[in-house]
Amino acid sequence: MSAATPSVRLPRLDRTGSVAFRRVLLSEWTKLRSVRSTKWSLGVGFLLTVAFPIAFSFATSSHWGSMSPQDRADRQPLDIALVGVNVAQLAIAVLGVLLISAEYSTGSIRSTFTAVPKRLLVLWAKLIDYSVVSLALMVPAVLVSFFSSQAILGRHDILQISFTQPGVARAVLGGALYVMLVGIFALAIGAIVRNTAGGIAAFAGIFFVLPPLMFVLPTSWNNAISQYLPSDAGRQLFSLHHASHSLRPLTGGLVFAAYCVAAIVIAAVLLVRRDV
Repeated sequence: MSAATPSVRLPRLDRTGSVAFRRVLLSEWTKLRSVRSTKWSLGVGFLLTVAFPIAFSFATSSHWGSMSPQDRADRQPLDIALVGVNVAQLAIAVLGVLLISAEYSTGSIRSTFTAVPKRLLVLWAKLIDYSVVSLALMVPAVLVSFFSSQAILGRHDILQISFTQPGVARAVLGGALYVMLVGIFALAIGAIVRNTAGGIAAFAGIFFVLPPLMFVLPTSWNNAISQYLPSDAGRQLFSLHHASHSLRPLTGGLVFAAYCVAAIVIAAVLLVRRDV
């Protein structure tokens, strides 16, 4: 009887793969929305994206008269509007790692793979679900942060910038795209490391520790290498002005996307080859 069971079930899974994948998507979506950490992390990500620009806008507007010309020149309206993106990415990344590492830590990943023997379907479903959720969260967040910061800075004409001005809409929406890609990258790191603390540490090392270490190199080396790091390349998506030693928005976005693809490929290979 035990030998007959696999011979009956496996062919049915192969013939109804598309239906099975829709069910896997629904299953992973149910996991995503039912876990308390999801609501907290997404809520914190949205709040940070909006709160930091509002706080910076109020501080800039109230102290504008006492600022030096250099300080005023450093206050770019789009940088103020998107300052929260640099902070919110950590909350989105932590959740990305947790989405898969938490299942390994609790052992529930065994139940998941028992229900879905084709393991890659689980990875694809997690990636798709989280991509949609994070992008749907961040698009309104960056729009709110842009228009609210502009409203607060309204009495200073020099700090006014139109959404229809060349490059502005691309930069604002690029901030949302950047955070989504950060979440994808972090989820892949979680699948590779299979440990929450290790995955978060790996992400933090790549995004927050490695870039400052580049300053120990000669300036020419730093300028040549840093622009191809994941964080620096990805940030060009929401940058309006670019230094001579930084990538253009499209190139930077493609480089960051390539890092995400590479991490996903490694995660997929390890997921198939490992015992659990």
